[in-house]
Amino acid sequence: MDLPLPSPDAQAHSEKLTRAIQQQIATAGGWLSFASFMEALLYAPGLGYYTAGAHKFGAAGDFITAPGMTGLFGQALARQVAQVMAQSAPVVLEVGAGTGRLAADLLLELERLEALPASYCILDLSADLRQRQQATLAAEVPHLLERVRWLDALPEGFSGVVVANELLDAMPADIVAWRENGIFARGVALAANGDFVWEERPATGELLAAAREIGEQCQLPPGFESEISLACRAWAAEWGHRLQRGALLLIDYGFPRREFYHQQRARGTLMCHYRHFAHPDPFYLPGLQDVTVHVDFTAIIAAAHGNGLELLGYTSQGQFLLNCGILDRLAALPAATPEYIRAASAVNKLLMPHEMGELFKVIAIGRGLDEHSPEPLCGFVSGDQSRRL
Repeated sequence: MDLPLPSPDAQAHSEKLTRAIQQQIATAGGWLSFASFMEALLYAPGLGYYTAGAHKFGAAGDFITAPGMTGLFGQALARQVAQVMAQSAPVVLEVGAGTGRLAADLLLELERLEALPASYCILDLSADLRQRQQATLAAEVPHLLERVRWLDALPEGFSGVVVANELLDAMPADIVAWRENGIFARGVALAANGDFVWEERPATGELLAAAREIGEQCQLPPGFESEISLACRAWAAEWGHRLQRGALLLIDYGFPRREFYHQQRARGTLMCHYRHFAHPDPFYLPGLQDVTVHVDFTAIIAAAHGNGLELLGYTSQGQFLLNCGILDRLAALPAATPEYIRAASAVNKLLMPHEMGELFKVIAIGRGLDEHSPEPLCGFVSGDQSRRL
């Protein structure tokens, strides 16, 4: 691949993680499931992509997320956050807060709407990102810092709004192959020279059961390969035990099940991001690139619903942002100024179907919202696609 070369220090870091994973494979008997391999790539203590302090977001990193493109994303989302808080509790929990940009934008807009939360909680496993979040919030909303606190784990009980932007795609996933002679888990082994290589073993347990169900529902032919994230399912199901009143607002790229496991994606959705280049090789520069898979939103709502939560809405990111008034916020900027032109370009990317508007989806899952409120969630008043799940 013709990709930018890492610095000597970055190369040495990648080699250190490579050696650690090689040892992990050897200790495990010569084979790791891809979910375990992906978890090590992203979250190995002090070495993984999200735990080692590399610059990940923005022009100098490997990718850019919606909050980094324009503050109007957070301003639009704030309307939905405010509505859910009004029907549950004045608390926000952002899981996987990145640089803290979305938290700052949400707090500023909620302040403008006179709907500030009593508490804005952030749960992020990366110590480096926590530091960046603290710096961002100290610079952007110093007068609101007393409302912000960082958590080390999911709360035992929670009422309010859970926000997660591009969280689910970074959760470990297994890769499954439906073959003529059965269903196999694609994992990682070592070649004679120590290189990572693909190796298949028969799928078992929960993974096999999930793969059989998907294969039957979607009529998958032999040779089809794709991902199944048991971690995403478990995370969504866990909220059934923890969410007392409120809603989860999950924003990510993905599809309903029958679109996820479609013939045009017969080799899955695994993608890696390095210096704003996208490619499919997860063995390249371990620890220096992001590794993601798309989200099966049908699996998310099935896991949540099976634990007592209900689907409150599902639509494309573009439709959600339109429903939440992003164009009104854009129109409030001074016309024909550089600020307006930059914001308009970013909004176009967030909304247009061929950009982020259709690939990214928003799903709301919750429990116990005000049953007497006559208003549906504002982000889903038009263009709700729940029937596709």
